[in-house]
Amino acid sequence: MLTEHTLNQLRSLRLHGMVRAIEGQATSTAATALGFHERLTLLVQHEIAWRDDKRVARLLKAAKLTVASACVEDINWRASRSLDRALIGALAGGDWLRHARNVLISGATGSGKTWLACALAHQAARMGFSVLYVRSARLFDELQVAHGDGSFARRLAALAKLDLLVSDDFAISPMGPAERN
Repeated sequence: MLTEHTLNQLRSLRLHGMVRAIEGQATSTAATALGFHERLTLLVQHEIAWRDDKRVARLLKAAKLTVASACVEDINWRASRSLDRALIGALAGGDWLRHARNVLISGATGSGKTWLACALAHQAARMGFSVLYVRSARLFDELQVAHGDGSFARRLAALAKLDLLVSDDFAISPMGPAERN
């Protein structure tokens, strides 16, 4: 009874990670051997990890990556791709994002540019950066519609708030005056 009341209070405080940790400790005999401070530390660490996981999941969902499973740890380092491990490692570190720099990935069709961009975007989201993946043609269409319905300034402001905008297939076809503007 008392435990259920405490769990309900933790839920009302939105401490869902702690609730899961307490429920897990209730079934574990190893947890009962720990002192108060050790158990409390475990509960707090579990809450922090739970919140971090939720934040990353939210950022990845908002990113709308076409290759959501792409991550820098799974990069194929075949020699034919000519990828520089040191450069990719530096990009995965995220300093280019912190310094508001751009990255342009170019290469032959089918060489994995989209996958690599999604892997870097996935890494950025895991580091807490806001990300959005969009194909350039679709972005140009959305901006043209927004210009027509009066929401252009709002859409540009929303794009400006992003830490990383992945614009895929940029300039693969000739750009008209509307796209250039």
